[in-house]
Amino acid sequence: MIEAGKTVGFEYTLKLDDGSVVQSNKGGEPLKYVHGENQILPALEQQLEGLDVDDEKNVKLSAEDAYGEIKEEAFQEVPTEQIPEDARRVGAQLSAQGYNGAIRVHEVKDETVVLDFNHPLAGQDLMFDIRVVSIE
Repeated sequence: MIEAGKTVGFEYTLKLDDGSVVQSNKGGEPLKYVHGENQILPALEQQLEGLDVDDEKNVKLSAEDAYGEIKEEAFQEVPTEQIPEDARRVGAQLSAQGYNGAIRVHEVKDETVVLDFNHPLAGQDLMFDIRVVSIE
């Protein structure tokens, strides 16, 4: 049974409200985490408490319980010349030294680019279809 300190492995399919699949590991390596150590979303971890091997569960998390709402302060406008030429398009993914979060180009203006530092799934309700495959 899943409880604090146990290493849990599970298969999952992550979907958005519209049913589109964001990510899945079914048929591949299970996602492993140590229960109670905040290695996965806390609200998801709470929903897995007490499950056993081969148990299946559908979990819906509100945006607030998943990656949070979209934060206006997570948008930053920078001069265009600070962005590589091939990344000066909406949706381009960027990285920055010393920052390991997501950075996306949100808008391209005449002399500036608006960057979005929100998690890519911020503002989204998430649905997880889960099957527990191991508990150690």
